[in-house]
Amino acid sequence: MKRFYIYLALSICILLGQGAPAAERDFTFLSMSDCHYAALKNEDRNTRDLDTIRAINCVTDLTWPDELGGGRVQDPKGVMGLGDIIDDGDMKTGDVVVSERQYATFVEQCGLDGKDGVLKYPIFETWGNHDGPPVGKEKNGFSSQAHLKERNTIRKEKGLISNISDSGLQYSWDWADVHFVSLGIYAADKQRDGIRYSPVWHDPQGALTFLKADLEKNVGKSGKPVVLMSHMGFDSDWWVKDDWADLYKAVKDYNIVMYIYGHSGTGIREWAPDGEIKKWLCVNEGQLENGFFVIQFTGDTLRFGQRAKNWKDVKATTPEGKTTRFWNGEWKWNWTQKVELAATPTQVTQPAPKKKPWWKRWLRL
Repeated sequence: MKRFYIYLALSICILLGQGAPAAERDFTFLSMSDCHYAALKNEDRNTRDLDTIRAINCVTDLTWPDELGGGRVQDPKGVMGLGDIIDDGDMKTGDVVVSERQYATFVEQCGLDGKDGVLKYPIFETWGNHDGPPVGKEKNGFSSQAHLKERNTIRKEKGLISNISDSGLQYSWDWADVHFVSLGIYAADKQRDGIRYSPVWHDPQGALTFLKADLEKNVGKSGKPVVLMSHMGFDSDWWVKDDWADLYKAVKDYNIVMYIYGHSGTGIREWAPDGEIKKWLCVNEGQLENGFFVIQFTGDTLRFGQRAKNWKDVKATTPEGKTTRFWNGEWKWNWTQKVELAATPTQVTQPAPKKKPWWKRWLRL
């Protein structure tokens, strides 16, 4: 009987010590950027944004292109919003706080958790260079960044994200065993001296420090895939090469499988600092009024492409007399790609048990 309890105790210890298998990696998410919601002028852009959001809501009616393997698009887990959610982050015209009106349109169309706006999926937005200064530095009575902080708190309460930075603006979470980090305007701690753009509006507010601590705590040496997101990418003249090199050096030992950013809308590229061999896959979003990206992880396969409006070279005139583009309602796939990822561990490897001393083996203990 004594031997039975010893074996039972040892079995429990072994089971508790083993790493649980990672959640199955098979999910889809979407990415959009640069909504630039307008008020008082250029409000036709809001209508074009709404057209795209309605298309996002119908994404499960789509099939992947044959060159990516075909099949129907899964119900996405959420939508990344990569900054410049409004067009004028700190603006007042007469008695109208333009920024507040623009932000209200963002909330009306995008909501937060997929249940409170036109968009029927949770959105994970961040801020860009159009979204105003840090909290307390606004001049016209409205701070979009204050609202973004509140939304992040709500996200964490709802279990949509798991970690928030000290600034309240950067955050992270996991889908299956893939770790996502939203880094704000760009991944540095502060703007470098000598950059000609406003250091207030372009303050990254400790993003790099948050990223390093977050990855150390939530990824460690697991090797699991990491997706990074920010508004700016590796083509900026205020987030500069020395900053990019600092970011790469800080996280080069992690399994960075994708960097998604907005602002410039140049498509797909690979990037690494000069002298580095391992390049990061970069997806550069364009403006929401033009389309969105669909991205799927399945096992060690990653496939993605942009759903883009098929604009015709035709002009139309708005009721206000403004000349604008004409869209005939057609969509197309752009920048489609399929890549194989390096396999990652599915469970913690346990050290081989030490061999028992001869006397314990002889006593069968």
